Amino acid sequence: MISRNVLLLTGSIAVIGANSLVLSPIAASVAVSFSGVDAADVMTAAAIYGLATAASALTLASMADRIGAERALVRALFVFVMALAGAALAPSLLVLCLAQALAGLAAGMALPAIYTLTAQVAEKGRESETLGIVLTGWTLSLVAGVSLSAVLADIVHWRAVFSVLASGAIALAIGVSRDKEWGTPVRATVPTSPLTALRVAGILPALLNVAAYMTAFYGLYTYLGPHLGSTLQLSTTFAGAATFAYGMGFGLAAPLGRLVDRYGTIAAATVAFAALALVYLGVAATAEWPIMLLMLCVAWGLANHIGLNLIVRRLTELDPSQRGAIMGLYSAITYLCVFAGALLYRPIFEQLGFAACALVSAACIVPALGWSFSRLSPRLMQKGN
Repeated sequence: MISRNVLLLTGSIAVIGANSLVLSPIAASVAVSFSGVDAADVMTAAAIYGLATAASALTLASMADRIGAERALVRALFVFVMALAGAALAPSLLVLCLAQALAGLAAGMALPAIYTLTAQVAEKGRESETLGIVLTGWTLSLVAGVSLSAVLADIVHWRAVFSVLASGAIALAIGVSRDKEWGTPVRATVPTSPLTALRVAGILPALLNVAAYMTAFYGLYTYLGPHLGSTLQLSTTFAGAATFAYGMGFGLAAPLGRLVDRYGTIAAATVAFAALALVYLGVAATAEWPIMLLMLCVAWGLANHIGLNLIVRRLTELDPSQRGAIMGLYSAITYLCVFAGALLYRPIFEQLGFAACALVSAACIVPALGWSFSRLSPRLMQKGN
């Protein structure tokens, strides 16, 4: 049975993730409310949110190591509520952008705290299984959050979307503050920061893998919609189905976390990263076949979930006393890769097409696959002897 605190962490991920995704489907509706603004202008608020999240993750995430991750999460969620309320009441695009900047500051503090608490509350031998459940919050935000936000904006108003998210966030903040079963935190003996986290043994190769992994995902995902809509001339509904397929695959992978706990992270990493590389190669080979792409999106979600699970688990285990600062670096790199992926892949997509983008993503997975295989090989040799 899933514990209450794990459900609270999953819900927190879902609300934060939903806010980062809802502007895209409701941008046109938002633009109507502001004079002289179009949908592209509205998406400026989403860009500001991402930059604020990255900045906050670098500067505020380490607070969790000093005051406790649960207290950091509660404070971040209450600030998040204020930001969402500001977005719901925004009289202009400027105010909406400021509200999203505040939401980003809260998210950059909340996400590392969530991952830290997940590591604290996970039972011994069930670390990946617990993390897998919490990560399904991203599926909820993608599948339910994005879909329902568009419906809510059409039926009621776009302001209702942020009102509902604010209500959910305040309920989660109260729930987290009242829950006392957050495990035993490992307190830092000295103040932590991004600089102290960068001195942790093994952190640099781990962060390089994060950068390559996230660039591979966001670079390809950014141009999936344009490829389906512009290149293949498919409907918006089909593009939405591809996103839904990815989200379902990501969610379906949650129970596989127990297999990671059973067989070990190194073996699981080798299989997961190899599978992800094969998925990217498959996408490149079937870029012109819509139905095959749709099926591969499910496999993409499955492999990406396991890979993300392993990356986050590895980072949380490097130095438990600096989990907040370490996961802050992770979150900052992740949100920076949203921009880097879109920027770096654009000329590839425009000049060479979507298949070339998929090949680049496959190449980005090679460092992570090489690292996991190098760790697995000595173990295989020992068993052979």
